[in-house]
Amino acid sequence: MSVMTIRIAAGARPITVAVVGDIHDQWSEADGHALKALAVDLVLFVGDIGNEAVGLVRQIAALDLPKAVILGNHDAWYSATDWGRKQCPYNRATEDRVLQQLATLGATHVGYGKLDLPTLGITVIGGRPFSWGGSDWKHADFYRQYYGVNNFEESVARMQQAIDTAAYNHLIFMGHCGPTGLGSDPEAPCGRDWNPIGGDFGDPDLAEAITYARAKGKTVSLVTFGHMHHGLRHRKDRLRQRVCTDQEGTLHLNAASVPRWVQVNGGTQRNFSLVTIDGDQLKRAVLVWVDDNHQIAYNEVLFEAERAQPAVL
Repeated sequence: MSVMTIRIAAGARPITVAVVGDIHDQWSEADGHALKALAVDLVLFVGDIGNEAVGLVRQIAALDLPKAVILGNHDAWYSATDWGRKQCPYNRATEDRVLQQLATLGATHVGYGKLDLPTLGITVIGGRPFSWGGSDWKHADFYRQYYGVNNFEESVARMQQAIDTAAYNHLIFMGHCGPTGLGSDPEAPCGRDWNPIGGDFGDPDLAEAITYARAKGKTVSLVTFGHMHHGLRHRKDRLRQRVCTDQEGTLHLNAASVPRWVQVNGGTQRNFSLVTIDGDQLKRAVLVWVDDNHQIAYNEVLFEAERAQPAVL
């Protein structure tokens, strides 16, 4: 989860935005209680709630906090691929769990859409939902069936439509996978860390949509996503690069700290990312672990504007 502080007017209080990384079935009412104890103003869920886990999606939809959600590849695990359809544990002829999730979330699902937040003066823009990442157009039949989208160009057009109708100039982008352009090393925020090692595995359509928003005069303070877990497959001596800033000063945050829950001294600690924005400038990003008493047991500062940060070249 990522917390962000935004000052929307002179003298206005900072706000806290929580970004919840890949859940993979690790969500309960205790997570919602932790978010409320942290006094967050907005929660962003970047997908992979479970393998078409409709019950958990219902829990998230019922969370009594302002929120936006984008579903990830695991949220269409049994519907988007030939392999998944063969492994499907339910009858897809009589039940569509992708549609069930989308219907449950309603307007809070921002994939190929947007959510205007009048109390914050921000519009959240969603990237391509259910993304597997990479520069190949994958699962064409799935995107044609659910969205009528046939290629990257049409995908970009859907995001551009959301940008054009945004109520506010200040935008936050969220995707399941991040955009291309954040590096091709396997340790990069969207770098490929499985064979063949290396290569930018971000979403090119999301990158193009961000460029479009800036050309329209929009301010983009934050781009947040998950999908590429912090723990690397090809090496265990370091973690994936979790944040970077681009040449426009936008912070890109990978929130996929997996597993989200760890057991410590008989209790459960759960992670969220916390980011601070002042005006339209993002000031701080922190990964926190919250214990059963809703206290922050551990935190790792990922970004502070006062310190020099590596920019994407």
